[in-house]
Amino acid sequence: MDKNFLTRLEMLKKAHEKLISRTNERSEENNGIFYRYKHPVLTNRHAPLLWRYDLNAETNPYLMERIGINSVLNAGAIKLNGKYYLIARVEGSDRKSFFAVAESDNGIDGFRFWEYPVLMPETEEADTNIYDMRVVQHEDGWIYGLFCTERRDPNAPPADQSSAVAQCGIARTKDLKQWERLPDLKTPSPQQRNVVLHPEFVDGQYAFYTRPQDGFIEAGTGGGIGFGLSSSMENAVVHKEVIVDKRVYHTISELKNGLGPQPIKTKYGWLHLAHGVRNTAAGMRYTLYMFMTGLNDLSSIIYKPAGYFIAPEGEERVGDVSNVVFGNGWVADEDGRVLIYYASSDTRMHVAESSVDRLTDYVMNTPADGYTSAESVKSLYKLIDSNKLVLQQNV
Repeated sequence: MDKNFLTRLEMLKKAHEKLISRTNERSEENNGIFYRYKHPVLTNRHAPLLWRYDLNAETNPYLMERIGINSVLNAGAIKLNGKYYLIARVEGSDRKSFFAVAESDNGIDGFRFWEYPVLMPETEEADTNIYDMRVVQHEDGWIYGLFCTERRDPNAPPADQSSAVAQCGIARTKDLKQWERLPDLKTPSPQQRNVVLHPEFVDGQYAFYTRPQDGFIEAGTGGGIGFGLSSSMENAVVHKEVIVDKRVYHTISELKNGLGPQPIKTKYGWLHLAHGVRNTAAGMRYTLYMFMTGLNDLSSIIYKPAGYFIAPEGEERVGDVSNVVFGNGWVADEDGRVLIYYASSDTRMHVAESSVDRLTDYVMNTPADGYTSAESVKSLYKLIDSNKLVLQQNV
């Protein structure tokens, strides 16, 4: 075997292992709500060499990448048997996305992809592209993966090769290895994205958070994050969608919004993480925000802080689709720690750390949006006056 081939192969192996085994560091700059970690937890360079290179010197004498991995993003998350798993969206250089499982002992670093990506079964109508899985361990005993399945719009003219139809694909598993594909979710809406399964039964039925929309990109008359019930998962049908969190003019979610991961149950209500999108002169800006719904009424928001919870910072603002953060996975540990996994600019995966107590405090005690400049200033006056009183009492 050629010496240069072996030298390059050894270099690739060492670089890959160094990246994966790198210790992540918690950033000391924080807002009291969460800590970011300095290094991405998954990138395209984390993809195994066996996925990207032909290691046969005869068929690939220059040791070129044969299958390019463009990005790793928008991962669902789950903790099983003491280990943390990200079911990531991996996008190849051919723009096709697929799912792959990465495993870590601590949820902060050391994520390694399993040897093979997920070969997701298809329905009778083959998927062109699948992505953005929400992973939910349901009380019925199954682990469900809900994801976007995309197919070209059959009504689009031949000259239009970008129009598509998005629906919610559903699969279930016991071990994240063998997946059973179920029929796509049926709703009254023409298209669906960002659908999340509630982890508990509601009145003996399966509960879905939906995102109704008229078209592939534009939400149109879709009012925001929806909610509906289905009697079955094997043939899931939501007959009625009620809007839980509507889109509002001149807010972080004026253009569209969608739920992220499954909600976390607290003694006060259900904590939700969502993404909101607004239009700017530089294009669409995605941020993450939070709210809480009632314990017994999942369609009623009882607390919702104004503005965003996480917005892109530093290198997070640069990538395939810049100025974007997107989160569809988090893990609440037994001790109350919450690891929040989010992607930046459709390129890489990050982790932030908080706790159920901190997130609950943030959601319940942060001022709500008054929807006008005057109301925003009134919230500042209230806080300033309160702080002045505290300072005077401490003199």
